[in-house]
Amino acid sequence: MYARDNDATAQRWQQLPPGEQVAAASDAFRMLADPTRLRMLWLLCGDEYDVTALAAAVGIARPAVSQHLAKLRLAGLVTTQRDGRRALYRARGGHVRRLLTEAVNAAEHHVTGTPDHD
Repeated sequence: MYARDNDATAQRWQQLPPGEQVAAASDAFRMLADPTRLRMLWLLCGDEYDVTALAAAVGIARPAVSQHLAKLRLAGLVTTQRDGRRALYRARGGHVRRLLTEAVNAAEHHVTGTPDHD
């Protein structure tokens, strides 16, 4: 436990979250375990993309992008908005951006060997 943790924060970590939340979080992490989906979600945190633009940005075929996007949608990590015949995708919100940022930051510390300062 860190010195700055207050009692309420410390107590939160004493109890397990409900099973359905653990299952949903586990699904989200499973989706992020794929490098292509991680790259796609990174881009979707910054802007809206349609399938064609996202395929060009990550360098894979449109059908593969569509399949990855469907999985990310099912995991609740991206949302869709229609623009005429096009579907525009973006990250679901700030919590997704924070999750992705923390994962990439942790990876940076691991790769570079620099300590993580909490």
